[in-house]
Amino acid sequence: MVRSFAFCAWLCLTVVVSGEPCLIISEVNADNPRLDTTEFVELYHTSGQRASLDGYTLVFYNGNGNIAYKVLDLKGHSTDDRGFFLVGSVDMVPKPAILLPPNTVQNGPDAIVLYHSSAARYSEKMNVTAVGMVDAVVYMTRRTGGAEFLAETLTPGEPAFVEDETTLEGDESIERCLLSEDRWGFQVWSPSPGQRNNCTPPAAPATNPVITELKLGGGQVDGFVELSDAPAAGPLVLVVLDGKTDRVSVSVDVNSETSRNWLTIEKSYMKGDESGAVAIYSGRASNFPVGSPLSQIQPLDAFVFAGPGNKPSANLTETLIPGRQPYQLSNSLREGGFSLSRCGVATWARDPGVFWEAPQTPGLANQCPWPKICPHSIVIPGGTDSSPNLPPWGNSDFLINELNTDTPGAAEDGEYIELWHPSGRRASLQGIWILLFSAHNNRPYREISLSGHFTTSKGYFLLGSDRLVPAPSLRLPPNTIQNGPDAVALYRSPFGPPSAAQRGIPTKGLLDAVVYRQRGSDREAQELSKALTPGQLPLLEDPEALPGDEALSRCRSLYPNDLSAFSVAPPTPLRENSCPRPSLVPEGVVISEVASGHWTNHSQQKAFVELHGPPMTDLKGLVLSVFDQEHSGTVIALSLTGSIDEDGFYVVGNVTGADQTFPEGSTVPVRGAVVLCFNLFSVCRAGTALTNSSLRDVLVFSENQQLLSSLSTTRGRQVIPALRSVEDGPVSLSRCSCCEVRSPTSWTSSSPTPHSTNLCPSSAYSSQIDLCLGPLSSDWHEQSGDCSGLIRGKKVVEVADYLEKRCHCGISALYLQGANFSCASGWLRVWGDIQALSDHQKALIIQTSHMNPSSVQGDVCSSPITDRYTSTASTLGLQIGLIIAVLLLLGLGAALFTYFYRRRRPLDYYTMELSEHAEGLSDL
Repeated sequence: MVRSFAFCAWLCLTVVVSGEPCLIISEVNADNPRLDTTEFVELYHTSGQRASLDGYTLVFYNGNGNIAYKVLDLKGHSTDDRGFFLVGSVDMVPKPAILLPPNTVQNGPDAIVLYHSSAARYSEKMNVTAVGMVDAVVYMTRRTGGAEFLAETLTPGEPAFVEDETTLEGDESIERCLLSEDRWGFQVWSPSPGQRNNCTPPAAPATNPVITELKLGGGQVDGFVELSDAPAAGPLVLVVLDGKTDRVSVSVDVNSETSRNWLTIEKSYMKGDESGAVAIYSGRASNFPVGSPLSQIQPLDAFVFAGPGNKPSANLTETLIPGRQPYQLSNSLREGGFSLSRCGVATWARDPGVFWEAPQTPGLANQCPWPKICPHSIVIPGGTDSSPNLPPWGNSDFLINELNTDTPGAAEDGEYIELWHPSGRRASLQGIWILLFSAHNNRPYREISLSGHFTTSKGYFLLGSDRLVPAPSLRLPPNTIQNGPDAVALYRSPFGPPSAAQRGIPTKGLLDAVVYRQRGSDREAQELSKALTPGQLPLLEDPEALPGDEALSRCRSLYPNDLSAFSVAPPTPLRENSCPRPSLVPEGVVISEVASGHWTNHSQQKAFVELHGPPMTDLKGLVLSVFDQEHSGTVIALSLTGSIDEDGFYVVGNVTGADQTFPEGSTVPVRGAVVLCFNLFSVCRAGTALTNSSLRDVLVFSENQQLLSSLSTTRGRQVIPALRSVEDGPVSLSRCSCCEVRSPTSWTSSSPTPHSTNLCPSSAYSSQIDLCLGPLSSDWHEQSGDCSGLIRGKKVVEVADYLEKRCHCGISALYLQGANFSCASGWLRVWGDIQALSDHQKALIIQTSHMNPSSVQGDVCSSPITDRYTSTASTLGLQIGLIIAVLLLLGLGAALFTYFYRRRRPLDYYTMELSEHAEGLSDL
């Protein structure tokens, strides 16, 4: 039974369920009773029409190992005329377009993902990825659990859904339904393959009625409000409020008489170009007289609307529908009125987003249309961009960065809370909440929704007092943030305030928290500390620590709920924190080895970063940062603690015996960089524009030129792991030359050896090579016109790069220490010993060295040609020999000329004698 009564309004609302059509996963049945012969996955195109599935791929992931166990290329298929497409067992009715053997779809913990990208990118046994993802459902059973990694990767911020087999008698399925506005969710209900899902709004509690339908009048048409029946609710009153003044326009008692009649309200009270609200309260109309201000009593249900260019006050919105947005009115009026029905399946109340346009059905079940919007999880087809409302930076999420709860003077008008996102860029705060707790009753005295807001381009978000400079994005009345003992907690709660679904101090969805105190109040916040920051003492914002004002600033780590990360420092809202700078630089500490869980030869592997340096070196002031090529941002940033061990090693990561661990859920990415920085944590964590004094060492395993440039690496070079270099087991990148910091020539691929000496190329596995190579790069010719400049510049890395491109077996400049080089006529000869890590890698190198030359490139000599193998020294000797030969020939020519000349003209001895006498006379 429902109650209804009418009121007239010049209002008209825009429909929130429109948008570009897309393909979604609408229903999944993974667990049937007994033999699992009616499993299915239902796709739906929100156009409700036939649509081609070319370019789409459906991938099934096993939560045990997080790898794909089934890949379906949907090319050549299309949805039916109503937009549905079925993949399922042979016993299914209706018959699926793609048939699967019984028991194919695993029961969980698992995931099913829809991609729109090249089908060649996806294959069985591949690791889970969000690249190209359009939609996903992560599910598990109550018995198994264990889907956390899949959920963090595919649907960050949302837990895995439970297909509860005890919900219904017989079979059930996971069905996608619209929660509110553009927020999708899942519910368990009876299977409906090839049909619209049974997305019935939840039944209202017996004690609290809710608004189920609204008709807003247009022209001379009256309107009405329909309420769910709640006999135990007692007397009710409907209140209409003006959006400009926040005052009561109309108040009407709801009883057996008014529920059977139409109540006309004069047009002057509610105009289509204004804004206002409709609220249901316990009580009588006399408690809400016309003209009275907005009551601070919480309504049972409320609907707030915004006129074109005329928004209701923030006070009205925050009081009646906290954390929600008003329903936006359109610019045009409808003479026949506008009918709205509650259709969203969200379980929370007071949300205008659960209503959309539907036929009027007073006293009957609502006739809700199938929504035509797309899930939040949609991405650009074929791209790598993640959902606009969910963090695309792995497991890193929003953090409390700075807190100022006690400012000088009685006004307390400089208080603020600063948030920061580790991406260091603009990010949506949809679904994020801040709760301010009082230690006196361990309850939140204020809940603040940040939905609709964004961080700055540097990842900051500021909320604080009205007079704060710079101006906060969300303003609070002066003296709102209590001085302590209290707490500030940050939550991701997309479906309503955290306190609504949890009793006591909420911990579900907790992202970060700071518990703070005044002097002498340590024990008063024990319950808050135990729930929000277990095992830690509250922070003291000491008003005597600094002259003037001070704040609690994050200075040491990105660990959430870690009070040791904060220091008392000068306030710096929306700027880099002013933290104590380290003084003594730890010398000689370098990155020694890096391993990622994604570099694997079909084996389990743990991620870690190993440092090497003088034994017992204190690491204070060093920050280890890890960057991800896919997200162009920091995924791990750690202030290092402790010191290098007696053997010269320090290991950070998820391996046994690590000196420091990665944040939970974080790892070394497939492509990115590891940076060792000495500076403030706030400087090193961003990872861009680092100076040479801050940047101590870096290893780049990425082709991203922007990343290479920002990290000031050696002219754009990088090291990429070569899985083939290791026959079995995991792979790491190991430093094999201790003293060449930031040089890719120091690194090679090998088996991981945390806390031990790295495996490096050895002469024990050397082999002989003899190659003749053509030009390798443009700078070959820039220096001398041929390869002689290459040899003089000792750019052995060019040769190593050339060989590595041919074999992908891990060859670097380290392997060519025993090789010889010579150059002639632009061709480079390489011969001698080339080292290796093992017999396996040695075999790969020998195979490469015996490859037949390419007839097209002509870059390898298949048969020795003497003049091409002539060395630089031989060429010089030949030149000198030619000069000597020319000189000898010239001397021989002169001698022959003299000899033949004299043969033709014999000497006259008589004349010779006269001449001699004449010479004697002349001397006298």
